[in-house]
Amino acid sequence: MFDFITEEHEMIRQAARDFAQKSIAPIAEHHDQTGEFPLATVRQMGQLGFMGIEVPEAYNGAGMDTLAYVLAMEEISKVDASHGTIMSVNNSLVCHGLMKYGTEEQKRNYLAAIAGGQKIGAYSLTEPMSGSDAGTMASRAVLNPAGTHYIINGRKSWVTSAPYADIIVLFTMTQPEKKHRGVTAFIVETDKPGFSRGKTEPKLGIRASATSEIMFDNYECPVENRLGEEGDGFKIAMSVLDAGRIGIASQALGIATAALEASVSYAREREAFGQKIGQFQMIQQKLADMKCRVEASRLLIYQAALAKMAAAKGGGRYTMEASMAKLYASETAMWVTTQAIQIHGGMGYSKEMPLERYFRDAKITEIYEGTSEIQRMVIARSLTGLR
Repeated sequence: MFDFITEEHEMIRQAARDFAQKSIAPIAEHHDQTGEFPLATVRQMGQLGFMGIEVPEAYNGAGMDTLAYVLAMEEISKVDASHGTIMSVNNSLVCHGLMKYGTEEQKRNYLAAIAGGQKIGAYSLTEPMSGSDAGTMASRAVLNPAGTHYIINGRKSWVTSAPYADIIVLFTMTQPEKKHRGVTAFIVETDKPGFSRGKTEPKLGIRASATSEIMFDNYECPVENRLGEEGDGFKIAMSVLDAGRIGIASQALGIATAALEASVSYAREREAFGQKIGQFQMIQQKLADMKCRVEASRLLIYQAALAKMAAAKGGGRYTMEASMAKLYASETAMWVTTQAIQIHGGMGYSKEMPLERYFRDAKITEIYEGTSEIQRMVIARSLTGLR
């Protein structure tokens, strides 16, 4: 259907589909109910190359492109969005950041193990009183007099995979008077003194994707673990979030597609007033609108993926394309899952079917990697050039 999707792309899509159906589907409900982190299947995802799809083989990745990544993300998220969240953070926010901004030594020391799934990566920007407004963060990193280490203090919140993360890409203030221009990025090893984790958050959805606060108490971070230069942190964070938004858009597409497919099957089977409910025009209208929004989301995601691939070759940004894909796909996931529950009626509201899980999982896609409100600001500013 699309000539830019090659046989190799189809192979990774099928591999992700097979793995999701055989290994994730049987455990998804259990992990949603218990909130247990699916460490065993995450390790398997690393072995299959899904945790570092765009990372070159030299660094233990799959050596593929952004289209391969979004195809695999959709298939994994279609079965379980929690696995999709873990996969997205590892690929887009951690591996991509290390690939783009890391030194050769940092790539050797950290990237290969994260891309291969031997170690789990996390990304930490948000604080209890600082979300989208990164210039107000309260955490601090101060260079010691000898110039060998930064001393980090503070608390970060809503860190995906933090309870199990081995390596965290951390953004904190080195020059607070400069606000967002005073943010610096660091590679943090979680097994060092001065690092601790807070309680795992009891979330509405993506419950198997563990999320917690992290705390720093005079944590010593070597200068060689600084990612980029001092003051580059905000630029790095926003650049990495562009990639992350494509991943979350793909996750949202997977959720919406699962809800649509379940609704089509139910409309064919369920009878009311002497006929299949799929023969009622009101149900047909819902299914038609759901299908249109799902396919429109897919096209925006493909456009964003191609824009990212073009930027990797020729430079430039793909911020607006990523924001459009993330905005539309996430709101589609929420809308489609709502319609799916309505089509299923009481059964859609029951935990005996996965529809309510799709609904709960969909909501977060409108929030993380930048809320829908932030995406609209990004798109409008890209259009007008005004700030």
